Amino acid sequence: MQWIDSGILVSLRKHGENSVIIHAFTRDHGRAAGLVRGGVGRRLRGILQPGNELRLSWRGRLAEHLGSFTVEAEKTRAGLLFEAGDALIAASTALSLLDIVLPEGEAHPALFEATGLLLDALGDAPEHWPLLLARWELGLLHEIGYGLDLSHCVVTGATADLVYVSPKSGRAVSREAGRPYHDRLLPLPAFLRRAALGPEAAEALPPDEISEADFLSALRLTGYFLEKFMAGHHPKAQLAARGRMMAALARKYGENAP
Repeated sequence: MQWIDSGILVSLRKHGENSVIIHAFTRDHGRAAGLVRGGVGRRLRGILQPGNELRLSWRGRLAEHLGSFTVEAEKTRAGLLFEAGDALIAASTALSLLDIVLPEGEAHPALFEATGLLLDALGDAPEHWPLLLARWELGLLHEIGYGLDLSHCVVTGATADLVYVSPKSGRAVSREAGRPYHDRLLPLPAFLRRAALGPEAAEALPPDEISEADFLSALRLTGYFLEKFMAGHHPKAQLAARGRMMAALARKYGENAP
């Protein structure tokens, strides 16, 4: 069995003397693993960097076998990401999430495109990385079946003044309806709600007008539902990279806890 596809390198680990096992998120074959012979050598070392986009040729006896990859570089991003400072943390978080939450062999072409756009944007505009990552995580939740409904208030049906999200249902709640229960609800930053309404709505609020508190609230919101998904589907896995990112953000913005 053989297939050829484009894939974003998610993770790799050494295998034996000269080989590595890589996990890649491919456009048409989802998350896939394979052995790359000679992967620790000089020729491939620069290519096999997380975040790089590769042309992958997979070969194996059966689809469920590990198989082996031959790789070529399609788009290198690792250098830009390493130079982007804090944005590298966001890229590492996104890639580790893909490695954990996506089932092997399940295609998510829209998420593949969004991930490529995220990694490109992180290299080009690293100062806005919390905004970019929060929007991407909102899309990831949708792809794994945990999408938030931020279109109207779950209690009244109102579409205006939506400032909370129910931690149980993942649906928006208006300020008026949520006032008696505000301490049990999750804050909903305006920019994240606009992101859920589509690209045009998302771009209507300039990044410079979004506060640091809103960045943290957005990432805490998406993080809450990512952890909820993990508890039900991957209880032994840990979002270590994301935890380090949130702790670093909290320190940077003067918060006491991630």
